[in-house]
Amino acid sequence: MDAWVFSSVLLPLFIFFARIADVTLGTMRIILVNRGMKYAAPALGFFEILIWLLAIGQIFSNVTNYVNYIAYASGFAAGNYIGILVEEKIAMGLAVVRIITQRDATSLIGTLRSSGYGVTVMDAQGMAGPGKVIFTVVRRKTVPDVVRKVHEISPKAFYSVEDVRHAAEGTFPQAMYQRRDIRLLRYFRKGK
Repeated sequence: MDAWVFSSVLLPLFIFFARIADVTLGTMRIILVNRGMKYAAPALGFFEILIWLLAIGQIFSNVTNYVNYIAYASGFAAGNYIGILVEEKIAMGLAVVRIITQRDATSLIGTLRSSGYGVTVMDAQGMAGPGKVIFTVVRRKTVPDVVRKVHEISPKAFYSVEDVRHAAEGTFPQAMYQRRDIRLLRYFRKGK
């Protein structure tokens, strides 16, 4: 009975959770590579492939156990989903929000600037007539705040959000820096 429990329950569960872990790490590694984080990405890659080798090793050691195949495929699918959730929660890096309005954008521009976002505005000419193109580079964690402000003030505005790999000399809300600086101070004080 113990051998049956191991091969039919415990081993497939191990394979399932190992695949979740390695695929989640793989998702994060790809994101780090895209962001140019050349030290963190290989470190995650090491653990990703180590976990994968353990899981695939169990598949090859128990090649006749088809439950392991289902666990492997299910872990892969779940790992993709969890990897996306983790990436959304961490929301590393910067994004550019491009907003195109066909009406007066003074209120939207003022609201974004008063919230501490750096805003660049250009006159535009679209199919429906004149408008404004507003650019702001923000931390990815603050994209929902910017989008909410756009919906509240200019609900018919078109906007797009794109990742930014590198940026320099930007204007960001001070509250973001203050929270980060406080965390850094706490970290360094603990180390002393």
